[in-house]
Amino acid sequence: MTNTNNHFLKNITDIIPGFIVSVVVALISMFIANFIPKLGAASIAIFLGMFVGNVFLNQKVFQKGYKFSETDLLSYSIVLLGATLSISTISEIGISGVLFIVLQMAITVAGALFIGKKLGFSDNFRYMMASGNAVCGSSAIAATAPVIGADDKEKGISITIVNVTGIVLMFLLPLISQVLYNNETTQTSAMIGGILQSVGQVVASGAMVNEHVKDLSTIFKIVRIIFLVVVVFGLGHLKNKSNKEILEEEVEGIEKGKIKVPWYVIGFFITCALFSFGIISKDLSVLCKEISNKFEIIALAAIGLRVNVKDLIKQGKAVSLYGLFVGLLQIVAAIILIWILL
Repeated sequence: MTNTNNHFLKNITDIIPGFIVSVVVALISMFIANFIPKLGAASIAIFLGMFVGNVFLNQKVFQKGYKFSETDLLSYSIVLLGATLSISTISEIGISGVLFIVLQMAITVAGALFIGKKLGFSDNFRYMMASGNAVCGSSAIAATAPVIGADDKEKGISITIVNVTGIVLMFLLPLISQVLYNNETTQTSAMIGGILQSVGQVVASGAMVNEHVKDLSTIFKIVRIIFLVVVVFGLGHLKNKSNKEILEEEVEGIEKGKIKVPWYVIGFFITCALFSFGIISKDLSVLCKEISNKFEIIALAAIGLRVNVKDLIKQGKAVSLYGLFVGLLQIVAAIILIWILL
């Protein structure tokens, strides 16, 4: 029991420095946003975080706190967001929105596998790039790696390049949406929520446009995450189709729930249902929205703090081209599918 308590206390101690920095950057961003409301606290938090993280505070002592602020706080923010949206709001994306997501993911998976093969990358690297870009970045890669037997080096490089691609697209997609759709909510949300790799990037990019786009693009993203099990199973099947024993183990693992939909997606739908049926009052919903927004800005500050500009520059030419071509494919596919379906 004492060891457990010591371990818990050490984890808290490790988190505190980076968490404090993330909160301070978020508070400064909220203050600056009062004078530049068009830019908004979310966008300022990312840029200020990138500046602070790369110039002053990129030491190892802060990294656990940055990671906690980015991943855990953002997860809580999404659960709280559910308490502000009714089922009718979610249904705004409709059947055509779900079809858009399914087709966009299928094109991304097929395209990433094809482009990777042409550039001479290994099967494992191609499968992780496919799942990371199609579903939810690092989380999808982490779920795919054990199923296909990828090693840590392949996993690390794929996570880095998927996140690098996402960071570039995070700033680029609002500009493309402005030109093509004049920031119309559904089309812009589909573009952002249907392409970006991580939930944090979706929230950040959507927030650069407006609050409605941020919320709806998060819903598009959540629909993508729900399909995580399907993508991991499909890629595992492709990799192991000649090995019946491995395939049987993989099916058994999925049946036992070893590959799970993230908890915050389930939490989001629970709070959404509670709000839809009036169990969460409007006053409580307003409070949830307020807390969700504050958590989100702290998480976005942490995302900026964790961006290592040197790592972005260091990526090899072939790997960078891989990320570039997959990103371009996603943009072109999304534009065509939005034109046809939305």
